[in-house]
Amino acid sequence: MITLVVGSGAREHALVRALRRDPQVNEVHVAPGNAGIAQDAHVHPVDALDGEAVADLAVSLGADLVIIGPEAPLVAGVADAVRARGIACFGPSADAARLEGSKAFAKEVMAAADVPTARPAVCGSVAEVEAGLDELGAPYVVKDDGLAAGKGVVVTEDRAAALDHARACLDAGSAVVVEEYLDGPEVSLFAITDGVTVVPLRPAQDFKRVGDGDAGPNTGGMGAYSPLPWAPDDLVDETMRTVLQPTVDEMRRRGTPFAGLLYAGLALTSKGMRVVEFNARFGDPETQVVLARLDSPLADLLMGAATGTLADVAEPAWSDDAAVCVVIAAEGYPDSPVTGGVITGLAEADGLDGVDVLHAGTRFLPLRGTSDGSEVALTGENGGEVVASGGRVLSVVGRASTLAEARERAYAAVALIDLPGSHHRSDIAGGL
Repeated sequence: MITLVVGSGAREHALVRALRRDPQVNEVHVAPGNAGIAQDAHVHPVDALDGEAVADLAVSLGADLVIIGPEAPLVAGVADAVRARGIACFGPSADAARLEGSKAFAKEVMAAADVPTARPAVCGSVAEVEAGLDELGAPYVVKDDGLAAGKGVVVTEDRAAALDHARACLDAGSAVVVEEYLDGPEVSLFAITDGVTVVPLRPAQDFKRVGDGDAGPNTGGMGAYSPLPWAPDDLVDETMRTVLQPTVDEMRRRGTPFAGLLYAGLALTSKGMRVVEFNARFGDPETQVVLARLDSPLADLLMGAATGTLADVAEPAWSDDAAVCVVIAAEGYPDSPVTGGVITGLAEADGLDGVDVLHAGTRFLPLRGTSDGSEVALTGENGGEVVASGGRVLSVVGRASTLAEARERAYAAVALIDLPGSHHRSDIAGGL
């Protein structure tokens, strides 16, 4: 099988490594990829948001399956463009991806499917936001209705700060969703679906705040772990019964079937389980730990979802091992990431037993002054330096028989990596 993964983050790097472990997959291509992915797969400088360019690449490669990683290409309709060429694609249509692209739409679907979630107020003006804040009370939860790379949510006791965030969203042309605050721990549960059959994966928990002890602003995610020893035994079954299957059924009833990865962000509140949000793709960094524990082929599941044959695919097999992911972020992240810093220690860290160093915001530093005066982008194998090119730079994953040992392996690898000014949380999966 020839596969093409669309995206350039650590989630996509995790997908690449899982596909490389699959005996049915003989070629893995990525567009556009990053410095680490380039050492594990064939990379192509194609804009992930350009559906026709992605489809052209898939045709030229003879790809059997295209796998779209990030949310923005899905909302932009890249999956539709690929399927229009007759190529199987893992990822929902643009219409179905509205489950992530519009929080107001997701609330509408949840209401119709009787899915438990926080009470919302969808607002198009400052006056409506003020009324929503007063009605739902503190702590205030204010969300940008559209895509915001995991950073469009403010949870605060400060009404003025909540209103400022809402104004910024409205000024940028987005609606705002004010929500009831949900107490209790949060859990991420992925499910693969072909629009009818739903196959749950394993739960994980991520860490959104930038600093230890959940201090500081929200980020795209600073780490994750799986399994969750404290989670209820019936968590997956209950989520399937009350959230995942009803949502997939409702989307099909509406004539916009959802086929791909449905991600349910859940809060286990004092009043029961509630949906915090839906995503239309693998979450990052939870994918890094979930796929680390997958012991069966990935491509079968993805192809089954893409071709409407998921009911015929064997249930996934899971390791009893634990996995912990620690994200290394650039100086200034999430507000103003500093790029261009040289990263060292990557090979040493990736070579540790039970460790995967997955690249997110990295690129190769071009070597200038070659003999013919050209500029050549070198790969790590022939001496090129790897530099930071984004906010979240690396996901360092440790896998072992216990969470404590997996955590120890992840942090041992982090200690070998140097990026000037970088930072990471020191409390991922701590105390478990």
